Amino acid sequence: MRPPSPPRPVAFTRLDSLAAFLGARLPAGALASWGKVPGTKALLNLFIELSEGDCVLLTAAPPQHPVVRAVRVAIVRIRNRCGALLVETRQLLSDGTLRARGARPLSEKMRPGETPEAAAARAVREELGERVRVRILDCAEPRVEERESASYPGLPVRYELHTVDAELVEGVPEEGEFETEEAGEHEDEVEVEGGGGAITVKRLYWKWVDDDEVAVGAEDERQRQSAH
Repeated sequence: MRPPSPPRPVAFTRLDSLAAFLGARLPAGALASWGKVPGTKALLNLFIELSEGDCVLLTAAPPQHPVVRAVRVAIVRIRNRCGALLVETRQLLSDGTLRARGARPLSEKMRPGETPEAAAARAVREELGERVRVRILDCAEPRVEERESASYPGLPVRYELHTVDAELVEGVPEEGEFETEEAGEHEDEVEVEGGGGAITVKRLYWKWVDDDEVAVGAEDERQRQSAH
């Protein structure tokens, strides 16, 4: 008996071919909700992610999931001199939606061939600002999580998570809350015929917390996602 084929990535050169591929594999009505339901992203967002190598679509996935979005993510746990952890609490999207983040540390999708440390440094520049400096301390072994996607309802996602520990050197307040402008996303400038504009992050909201608050925020986020 031949072993099952491993998952294989699927490439797309046109938005309509991606739409046709997903339309045949996702639950009825799922694709139509993308970019329409507050907090979700548009099909064009996924097309751009695939084109830039931020994720891949895998087929030959488990029978209940004909296709899975696979993403490698660097999670950057930045601490200040008092040991508090920097977390993202909310995002302002280009469609005006204010999306709760459940007290998540800074994170960034990794590009092909990029190390977790390099992705962490890029995340700091793009989401906290060019003047912010952190010191990278350690990188843990990756772990894999699978869950339903809040950004793309109906499309399961498999995360390969790389946790990078870092300490703040300078560039942002070391206590309380503050906000920054997203400098790494420009998809709102891209439109494809029939696809509309992509939905992007415009502003990010940050807070210094202790580890107990992170655990509570993570549980709240899991419950919120399970309710949708």
